[in-house]
Amino acid sequence: MSHAQPRSAEAGEGSAAPRADLVVAVLAFGGIVVSLMQTLVIPIVPELPKLLDAPASDTAWAVTATLLAAAVATPVMGRLGDMHGKRRMLLVSLLMLIAGSVTAALSDGLVPMIVGRALQGLASGVIPLGISIMRDELPAERLGSATALMSASLGIGGALGLPAAALIADHFDWHTLFWTSAALGVVAAVLVPVFVPESKVRTGGRFDLVGALGMAAGLVCLLLAISKGADWGWGSGTTLGLFAAAVVVLLLWGVFELRVREPLVDLRTTARRQVLVTNLASMAFGFSMFAMSLVLPQLLQLPEATGYGLGRSLLAAGLVMAPTGLVMMATAPLSALVSKARGPKVTLMLGAVIVAAGYGLNIVLMDEVWELVLVSCVIGAGIGFAYGAMPALIMGAVDPSETAAANSLNTLMRSIGTSTAGAVAGVLLAQMTTTFGGAALPSENGFKVVMAVGAGAALLALVVAAFIPRQRPAGTATSAAEPASPVPVEAGPGGAEQIVAAPDLAAPDERVVGAAVAVPLARAVAELVAVVPGLTDGGPAGGGHPVRGQVRGAESVPVDGAAVTLISLGGRQLSRAVAGPDGSYAVEAPGEGTYVLIASADGHQPQATTVVVGATPVTYDVLLSGTSGLVGTVRSVEGGAPVAGAVVILTDVRGDVLATTQTEGTGGFSVAELVPGPVTLAVSSPKHRPLALPVEIGATGVTRVDVELRPGALVRGTIRGAGAPLADALVTLVDAAGNVVATATTGSDGAYAFSDLDGGQYTVIATGYPPRATGIRLGGGDVDDHDIELAHAGD
Repeated sequence: MSHAQPRSAEAGEGSAAPRADLVVAVLAFGGIVVSLMQTLVIPIVPELPKLLDAPASDTAWAVTATLLAAAVATPVMGRLGDMHGKRRMLLVSLLMLIAGSVTAALSDGLVPMIVGRALQGLASGVIPLGISIMRDELPAERLGSATALMSASLGIGGALGLPAAALIADHFDWHTLFWTSAALGVVAAVLVPVFVPESKVRTGGRFDLVGALGMAAGLVCLLLAISKGADWGWGSGTTLGLFAAAVVVLLLWGVFELRVREPLVDLRTTARRQVLVTNLASMAFGFSMFAMSLVLPQLLQLPEATGYGLGRSLLAAGLVMAPTGLVMMATAPLSALVSKARGPKVTLMLGAVIVAAGYGLNIVLMDEVWELVLVSCVIGAGIGFAYGAMPALIMGAVDPSETAAANSLNTLMRSIGTSTAGAVAGVLLAQMTTTFGGAALPSENGFKVVMAVGAGAALLALVVAAFIPRQRPAGTATSAAEPASPVPVEAGPGGAEQIVAAPDLAAPDERVVGAAVAVPLARAVAELVAVVPGLTDGGPAGGGHPVRGQVRGAESVPVDGAAVTLISLGGRQLSRAVAGPDGSYAVEAPGEGTYVLIASADGHQPQATTVVVGATPVTYDVLLSGTSGLVGTVRSVEGGAPVAGAVVILTDVRGDVLATTQTEGTGGFSVAELVPGPVTLAVSSPKHRPLALPVEIGATGVTRVDVELRPGALVRGTIRGAGAPLADALVTLVDAAGNVVATATTGSDGAYAFSDLDGGQYTVIATGYPPRATGIRLGGGDVDDHDIELAHAGD
């Protein structure tokens, strides 16, 4: 740590927390606003045929269009966010939400309503984009709880939206639903550019349009068959044809994505064990949560005379569901604490157990309103735990430049699971009915079967989650003597190397355990018990040891937005932070020992340094050099011949020399590790006129500048006197206009030289003796015979 520079450990902490709070609040608000679209039209679905003067089979597209648009937009907006800026795409999504809400609010027919609902669905990328922005901008200590809240907003908005929408539909014109959503969208769109910074983590490149169209076609076929299969018939040619088309299109799309240079979805990253298993668990979990959002409201609204219905209005049913959203919100920070103590895998498994327990309670408790409130709160708590863990698992296995696309795919997996579950629930309730007042209604046993299926899906998510590679939580101490395990390295774009997630090194017996169903359940219970402080052998985890400092670049300028990561000697991430506007950062080591601190920023060379953490806080400043470079060639204007041996000098705006090099035999030169910004390039070479010109060094990559030097004339010779070289002779060069161009004094050999001259007529004037000075005193008369004898010193 020879270049560490001490400074106050508390610098910059005062303004970081309020800024982080605002970012989290604005992004979570945006996520809740977008998720409200799920339940926005539920209160008016039965009335849509009359309101829009269309058949019920057609008005159902007001719900289906949102589902299909969301499935297509989520991965596309995630990829565009990684490429061109996550905040920019988040704003685009909010603008589509506003446009869709206004379109639906102005509609009185079916087509404008479907168009408006589709535009609202295109805004679904807000939640994964918000999670990705949090990863790039928030300090490590805030990231867990913030992403948990943002992820849970998908359920929070749905839970809070139902009573709000029912209240508006009961007391106002139905168009007010969409005007309200438009107003909320405008508020979010105004707050985002004011309080949310633009992430500097971008991949650039070209958008995979063919991949986007292929994925859209496959997902539309799949989800259309799932959502409309019950209406068309599961054995109908249309439904089976859509399923077959989805399989074929998605297989062809996968082959294409593996071959294209810049795919929409990096399937190789998606195939990593942690990402793949997390997405499968997310799909199972999305399946498991359908009963709470779709079945409980239906159970509440059935007539009391059935013996199991509660006869409540839609508004009352919504109010029963409302506490679920509040529970999810309260659970988000608890989810982050469990993930920090035991890892996000345990948090996901904990959520699955709680959801399964909630459905188990519902099978027994479904006779009173308070019982359903209790059940919905228990299930909501489990969803809050699980949804908070999913982004942590995904972000722990992908590069920061792929965060938005990876989180978008995870969100899509949840939606596919939920859509599939809705279709399954519809089939089950349609098959298990009872007759009441001449109408066929879902039977009590039908509801219990659906609840049992929901519990089974949650347990399936638990089993799948058992296969996620085990991670050391942030609160586990790492010994300085811990042996370093190999970390795989993959070739990134352009041949660059990047560290990827370390492979799972689980013991063979643990893998066998994961293959069974009952044993993973027992393992999960044991791990959940271990979460309770004080029950483990090691006792509760101790406090962390902070490592603080400042990230600076050239000329000690703070580097805003630099990513600072603390890892163990075994390659496991322990803490992460993003430098503030003053370059300050703060990460936390789990205990005393030796760690590796990695700092990286756009336009700078990453740096990895070993730090030793003791009993007291460590202050360590990181100096980053630029990753930009400058290359070019120096040639002569006449004939374009390369100029070898030319001196190339780079100076900054203050005139300080940044680098000096010489051209090769081909006239080429290169300078690496430059900080982006303006510099001055100066080139000089014998027999050529010197040249200086301004150059703008790009933020990334290599800037190329080719230089042409004009040849310079050379005049040289010897001054002689009495046949011998004349020393100390003054030689003056005068151009055709009489201007003195240069002067020189000969040495002992009488030689002189003038170089770098333009072509033209010149006059060379030489005086052969050194000057001599004598004193004269004038007393008012003339001085005659004041002779001066010029001679050389040796004469």
